[in-house]
Amino acid sequence: MEAINYLLKFVLDTFVLVLIFRVWLQVVKADFYNPLSQFIVKVTNPLVIPLRRVIPGFAGLDIATIVLILLVSTSKYIIIPMMNGGPFDPVSALYFGFLFSIKQVGFLLFVAMLIMAIMSWVVQGYNPTQVIFHQLTEPFLNPIRRIVPSIGGLDLSVLIAFLLLNVINILLSGWIPYWGML
Repeated sequence: MEAINYLLKFVLDTFVLVLIFRVWLQVVKADFYNPLSQFIVKVTNPLVIPLRRVIPGFAGLDIATIVLILLVSTSKYIIIPMMNGGPFDPVSALYFGFLFSIKQVGFLLFVAMLIMAIMSWVVQGYNPTQVIFHQLTEPFLNPIRRIVPSIGGLDLSVLIAFLLLNVINILLSGWIPYWGML
């Protein structure tokens, strides 16, 4: 049963990350024709397109995808406990699903900055994936770069962003019940 729980959790967590990635790409107006963008869109379209017929966008936000993120996150906290003999508690599942979605946004930002930093050391020249990660992380790193400029050609903005994300995570784990368990 643990293997099934693990696989189901992995699939749901990964799909939530891909959906968050889709919303994030739309918010920063990243290159739609980039291969990574195309992959994200094609993977998520089967569930997003039917939901868009029911839930329209608002103020440039893809509300249908955001609702889908919350539905998938909430379903994780309904399906897995019920498979293990737990009770059906949709209110708690919605709470945990909402918190999980927020935490995954921070996790995805961390991973995107980490990948971008590693790629900056390894990749020489133009790389379409690096361009997307640059477009995704610039809105977060530019304010830091304005405050802390490069020191001797070394950009410390990613390191400072990592520290800030960790501080936010620590603060939220103290303020919000169950944050550390998600």
